[in-house]
Amino acid sequence: MNDKYEKILHMQRPQYIDLPPMPIEDRAAQFSPFAAVVGYDDAVDETARLTDSKIDLGEDEIIALNESLGKLRSSLLERPMVKVTYFVPDQRKSGGKYVEKTGVVRRIDEAGGVLVFTDAEKIRIDEIIRVEFADKSFVD
Repeated sequence: MNDKYEKILHMQRPQYIDLPPMPIEDRAAQFSPFAAVVGYDDAVDETARLTDSKIDLGEDEIIALNESLGKLRSSLLERPMVKVTYFVPDQRKSGGKYVEKTGVVRRIDEAGGVLVFTDAEKIRIDEIIRVEFADKSFVD
């Protein structure tokens, strides 16, 4: 071993009357890792989070969607159970995700451009890509 540390290698650490020794748990915390850049991990996680792109419907898909919405409009009094697939834009980055909602539509708000479900949830009509009836008697 190096001779310059030989003198202090076996020495006791200093003891002070007015300063009691620090507990081992607290001493270990001094050497724990810290975040040098606050928010860096959150930024990396946000960048890694994937979003879907909004699908542009083709002409045939738009026609099928309009037919489904027309059938829904004409059968609102019968309260059919429907499954609506729609796009939810992401609040923080471009893109979003597709979500399915199953429920009963209370009304179609043409002026506001939304479907209003019996549980008060509203879905924008321009974000919908598919409307399916759970009860097959509503489908031709």
